[in-house]
Amino acid sequence: MAKIKEYRIDEVDAVCNLGKALSSPVRLEILQLLYRDSLIIGEIAKKLDIPASSTAFHLKILEQAGLVRMEEQPGTRGSTKLCTRKVDALTIHTTKRNLDVKEVFSAEMPVGAYSSCEVSPTCGLYSEEGSIGIDDREFSFYLPERIRAGFLWTSSGYVEYKFANGVPSECKVDRLSISMELCSEAPGYREDWKSDITVWINGIDCGTWTCPGDFGARRGRLMPSDWPIGSTQYGMLKTWEVRKDGTYLNGEYISDVSIDMLNVMEKPYVKVRIGNKEDARYVGGFNLFGKHFGDYDQDIILAMEY
Repeated sequence: MAKIKEYRIDEVDAVCNLGKALSSPVRLEILQLLYRDSLIIGEIAKKLDIPASSTAFHLKILEQAGLVRMEEQPGTRGSTKLCTRKVDALTIHTTKRNLDVKEVFSAEMPVGAYSSCEVSPTCGLYSEEGSIGIDDREFSFYLPERIRAGFLWTSSGYVEYKFANGVPSECKVDRLSISMELCSEAPGYREDWKSDITVWINGIDCGTWTCPGDFGARRGRLMPSDWPIGSTQYGMLKTWEVRKDGTYLNGEYISDVSIDMLNVMEKPYVKVRIGNKEDARYVGGFNLFGKHFGDYDQDIILAMEY
């Protein structure tokens, strides 16, 4: 796979180092030599018919520009350096990033694509092809087919997801939201079955919503025709939004957790957990609906404004 490196015109030092590295015909020849093979300094010097000291000088400039990597290797007379090309293609954006214009990164996660979970009966997973595993058996949540689930439920516990963080590393996230369709979980269904459902982002408690019930008195708008009447049918669309001044649930303030507290840019992913606290007043489980299930045709959506 090609290794591509991008630069912006306002990255002055990096662009100048790159320009310096590419300004020499000898250094361009070195990059061509390293296209297929890694070579030690002596081999490069011999192929170009130039002194080893001059070769080392040119390689140092290429290394400073991030175009080659040099690693020490044991040699017949002490150590030598093995040189490897780091980049296949370069792109220079000649426009400066406008920090006054907001951009948004978003990702949609299938409900079955969780990275860890803790569940208890009643529990299960369902896809457009039917049940995954066996209802009320915890092992079903670890089957590889779980990735196809569009609907899952458990009477307690949690599911946790890791969303890719596609925000450029030099940017600062001002707002993060997580949106999903969900409701409580009771055997069959119960319209008055309360559940305290909490969302954690990067391990931080971002607030709890008390769902009023497990809804099944009417068929969900998108539920498959083979899904039985008398079971959960749909949920409510809820959005946890973390801003600079706190966390909001569907626009209402619920927590003093701010976006700066989440340390979003520390890792290449954002960790989102959905579930019941063990000491919650109403441990009423939860149902999570994805695309083609419930009332809303969406999976779990993460959005970050930067």
